[in-house]
Amino acid sequence: MPLTLVLGGARSGKSRYAETLASNTAQTVIYVATAQVHDAAIEKRVALHKDSRPAEWQTVESPLQLASTLESLAHDKVTLLVDCLTMWVTNCLCAEDNILISQEIDAFKKVLPTLSGDIILVSNEVGLGVIPMGELTRDYVDTAGKLHQDIAAQADNVVMVVSGLPMAFKGVV
Repeated sequence: MPLTLVLGGARSGKSRYAETLASNTAQTVIYVATAQVHDAAIEKRVALHKDSRPAEWQTVESPLQLASTLESLAHDKVTLLVDCLTMWVTNCLCAEDNILISQEIDAFKKVLPTLSGDIILVSNEVGLGVIPMGELTRDYVDTAGKLHQDIAAQADNVVMVVSGLPMAFKGVV
């Protein structure tokens, strides 16, 4: 399971499924969290995610420089679980430096095929709804959608989780 992309809607069970995959690798698991806590609702979601993870998993927070974080952590006997890419895209889009998003995504796509160990990427599928009216929201959907396509092209496994049920689109997990 070298590179697995797990997609799904909000509260679809995608994180739980990805955590099960990571647990089944029997390797050291490093959970790479991309959330930035800006309000009580996000703080509550982060707490729920933390409580659901095994205590022996290391958590590394990486809200912006995901490529360099993954490069520093990847190892043959390590499973990196990144949750979630759409939160990372949001962080980059909302950063003060407008160039950040393209630089970070380019760096991420460049480093991804060089990483050793198992990589599990979790992300929200954003392409199933209506076209957003606001510019920032359209940029978010366009950026995340293109990123998902690029990752899926190189991933060994692509899974969509709906109502807790995984559906394999590529590979077998």
